[in-house]
Amino acid sequence: MGILGWIIVGGLMGALAKAIMPGNDPGGIIVTIIIGIVGGLLGGFIGSALFGVSTAGFFDIQTWLIALVGSLLLLGIYRVVVGRRAVRR
Repeated sequence: MGILGWIIVGGLMGALAKAIMPGNDPGGIIVTIIIGIVGGLLGGFIGSALFGVSTAGFFDIQTWLIALVGSLLLLGIYRVVVGRRAVRR
């Protein structure tokens, strides 16, 4: 699957990650979707490189799950980093 496919999947999974992990994010839904896109790309690259997972199909459930895990992971890291920064102010 190409980069454009991962951007689409990542955007959708970013919105789903926000629904799974509700909370008050400083950036709002736009930043969450961007985090989803980056998380989807990251999940796809890591899944392919480390685990040999095929992410060739856009409609493959494995592709969507990898993007969701990457989005959730990156959203969690973002909240920890931004949360620490907000406490220091």
